Amino acid sequence: MPAVPVRTVPPAVLDSPAGGALSLIFTTLPALLRLSCGLVGAVVALSVRTPPVLVGLLLPAVALLTVWSLWYGARALRGGVTPAMMAGDVALTTAACLLIPRLVAPEVLPGEGSWIAVLASTTVINAQVTAPVRWSIPAGVLVTAGYVAGAHAAGNPREAAAHSATLLVQTACTAMMSVVMRRRIGRADRAFAAHQRLVREALVARTAREAERRQNRDLHDTVLATLTMVGLGAVSGPSAALRQRCAADLRTLTALADARTVPGDGPASLDDRLRSVRDRLPDLPVALALEPCAVPAAVADAVAESVYAALSNVVRHAPGATATLRLHQVGGGVVAEVADDGPGFDPAAVLPHRYGLRESVRGRMAAIGGSARIDSAPGAGTRIRLEWPGVG
Repeated sequence: MPAVPVRTVPPAVLDSPAGGALSLIFTTLPALLRLSCGLVGAVVALSVRTPPVLVGLLLPAVALLTVWSLWYGARALRGGVTPAMMAGDVALTTAACLLIPRLVAPEVLPGEGSWIAVLASTTVINAQVTAPVRWSIPAGVLVTAGYVAGAHAAGNPREAAAHSATLLVQTACTAMMSVVMRRRIGRADRAFAAHQRLVREALVARTAREAERRQNRDLHDTVLATLTMVGLGAVSGPSAALRQRCAADLRTLTALADARTVPGDGPASLDDRLRSVRDRLPDLPVALALEPCAVPAAVADAVAESVYAALSNVVRHAPGATATLRLHQVGGGVVAEVADDGPGFDPAAVLPHRYGLRESVRGRMAAIGGSARIDSAPGAGTRIRLEWPGVG
């Protein structure tokens, strides 16, 4: 994978959360390794200065490597490790390895514990986690070759062989780990992206279906309900109420065509909405028992339209019946009950394709997180209980 500067951006804006987390780790790890190696290594390097160490060379070399470590760490934490930074790190480390005879005392060189040995290990590890393998592995081999040459020049071929093997193992293991992690993380991010895409598509489809159902409910409860009333003979002649109802139906159709109706989200008086529902059906005797209730406007719209659908069914299917409408609060929610003394019906016998109770009442209440219970039987009237449980 190509080396790309890693930006430490907030997780909320990452398009690839797993890749972002891995990049953050691969940014922090090299920075901390370089800082710790640079600072501790400087102290260790200056603590042993026995010949043939050249103090005149050791001091500027340690100063340069310390400044580089501080800059590298700060830059990596702020903006990630760039290919140029990786190349500079490898070049400085290789140069330091070649100068082992003049920077490391002979007594501390064996055992792979000198500050140059630690510097070389840190560099090859950082190279594997910050660069693609086509660059990181040659970088590890270059640092290893520099260490071998420097240790041989210092007269310690055993140390050259021992630590070169260590460096090559560190290069191979870290490179394999980085490749495996990047591939697995890439798969995880692709699976996450596919899941998010499916979720978005499902949400869009659900929203479209709900909008269609809402429009169908509005049409069923207005235009179709009015036509049904006329067809059943509920309006025997010229009627002012029928004219008002037709005008309201026309406004509904216009709003649906323009698609400009947006439900409000502020509090609304549900009892006032239900009184308006009663006024829309002047030919139906309705006794009211309404407790003052304030609910979100969308909830008030849904409950009021469900009540209107229930009362319209009384007008259509139970001519001459009277109805009772009650509203009261229950906990943090509200309950509206519509009851009539009509002939009643068997809810289980209602055909599946019938739209009224299924969508205009149950569907509308379900859309706001509420519920509707219908109790009826032939000869026993009908009672419909609408309940909205409240928020939270």
